[in-house]
Amino acid sequence: MNMDRSRMAGALLMLGSVMEVVLFMYGAARRSYMAIALPVMLALAGVSALAFWIGWTMYNSEGELPDEIEEEAGVGL
Repeated sequence: MNMDRSRMAGALLMLGSVMEVVLFMYGAARRSYMAIALPVMLALAGVSALAFWIGWTMYNSEGELPDEIEEEAGVGL
């Protein structure tokens, strides 16, 4: 499977954000630090959701234009 760099980076961001939330929830479930863990968990969930959204956008974006099309369109001048 041949993925361009932005799609691969998007997939890794999505995977990383999901793994981060899962590992944090596992750690929070093992201890009773809920007074500290709940606000941190909410902040972490927000950052992870943002990272997942950025990864999803990068993964679903179209690849870069080939050099010939860029030259014809005048991009990169």
